This record gives sequence, structure tokens and C-alpha cells, in this order.
Amino acid sequence: MSTAQHTEHGNGEIARAGEILRTVVGSGVHGIAIPGTDDHDEMGVFIEPPDGVLGMAPAVPHYIWRTQPEGARSGPGDVDLVLYSLRKYLRLATKGNPTALLPLFAPADSVIVMTPLGEELRTLAPAMLSRHAARRFLGFMGGQRDRLLGIGRRSAMPNRPELVARYGYDVKYASHALRLAHQGLEVVRDGRLTLPMPDVEREEVLGVKRGDVPVLADVLARIAVVAAEIEERIDTGRTPLPAEPDLAAVTEWAVSAHRRHWGWA
Repeated sequence: MSTAQHTEHGNGEIARAGEILRTVVGSGVHGIAIPGTDDHDEMGVFIEPPDGVLGMAPAVPHYIWRTQPEGARSGPGDVDLVLYSLRKYLRLATKGNPTALLPLFAPADSVIVMTPLGEELRTLAPAMLSRHAARRFLGFMGGQRDRLLGIGRRSAMPNRPELVARYGYDVKYASHALRLAHQGLEVVRDGRLTLPMPDVEREEVLGVKRGDVPVLADVLARIAVVAAEIEERIDTGRTPLPAEPDLAAVTEWAVSAHRRHWGWA
């Protein structure tokens, strides 16, 4: 359902009733929020009722709620919420989706909802990480870089012309590309994701986001250096990450979590 005031998709009653985990996932959780410039993003996980998983009732894969109307870009002070069913969330996380991984590593002060099952889900993070995650960070990074450069866009007009006019390039896209590069490197090098970002990397990303780096080519060169190390570590196996996630462990837990949530244990 969409109204002039906000956007809503999915069954919010089912999603909120089955919620086991929700955290902040936007710039705040990365430690790169700039007051007055960022919206507020949250992501959560819920368990669907049994009739939608095993029976004939419609599945509820996600629920979305935004303060902005359909198609409008979120701005300072806006709220974007997405809740995924556990089944859909686990598919995203085991494939290494960088945004989907954030609730697993968000610090305590960014956790909004966490039941015992949500806590168990967070402890399952090592089983979900694999070299697929490192490659997905590279892919998401490349997407931000392409948007920054206008590659693949139907129009030459950037999404944020006000930033281009002020700084010479879209510093927000640039900062997100650099952030994803640094985080992808940490994942492939250390097998974990630190949130907020470590101080050195966080300050570098914030410098770009604030417009402190006047030459776009300098940002692109830095992104390329970090991306090259990610690729080298993946290609040579110089990483603690396994080639594949532990799908057997994730599946065993997911079945148990559904049964316990439904009271079938």
C-alpha cells in the first residue's frame, strides 16, 4: 500500500509479530553519519507463521516502510525500514549481501530488537561468511563507483546534482564505494566485519563524504588499490574464509528456529 505520506509494502502485522532481530544499518552503524545529511535505515528479520511456510497462505518474504512516498529519494531525517522473513534473509546473508550482513555485526547500541532467536542468529555469522561475501562487496563497490561515474545511467544527470555542484563529484557515492572496499578487505582478510568502521578507515571515508578530497581521481585510485588487494586475496586463497558458507549448519538452525518460534519444538 502506498500513500502520499509514506510507502508501505507487505504485511506489517505478520512481520512485526514474528520479529526476532532489528538493527540500524545505515551510515550511523558504519560510523560515517554526518548530522543533518543522512536518513535513518533499519533492517530486521522475522519468522513467518506456519501457514505461510508450510500451508497455502501467501508467503510474506519482506515488509517495507518508508517515510517518503513511492519513488521519492530519502533525505535527512527520513526513516527507511525493511524486515525480511528468516528464509529470505538467510538466502541474502549466505550469498554475502553486504547490507544483509550488517545486523549480524551491528554493535549493541545499534540493536533495536533482539529476541533469544535473534541472538542465536547473530552467533551464526561465521557459518554464513565465505569468499562469496568478499566478491559481493566488490560487486556492490563497483555499483557505487559506476553510479558515481554515471556508467549505465540513462541520463547524464547525477542523482545528487547538488553534491556535484558543490564538490565536483557525488561525494556520497564516492564515500560508499570506498567504505565497501575497506569493509570487503576486512571481511576477506580477517573473516569479520567491525562496526562502526575502524578509526583509520572511517576517517578516510568521512573525509571523502565531507568533500575534503577535491580530486575524484584520487578517490578512484584509492578504491582501486583496496579492491586489488581483495581480488588478490580471493584469487590466491590468502583468506580465512571458506569457499562456501556452511549451509548445513545454517539450515539446521533455521529449521530449529522455525519450530521453536511456532512452539513445535
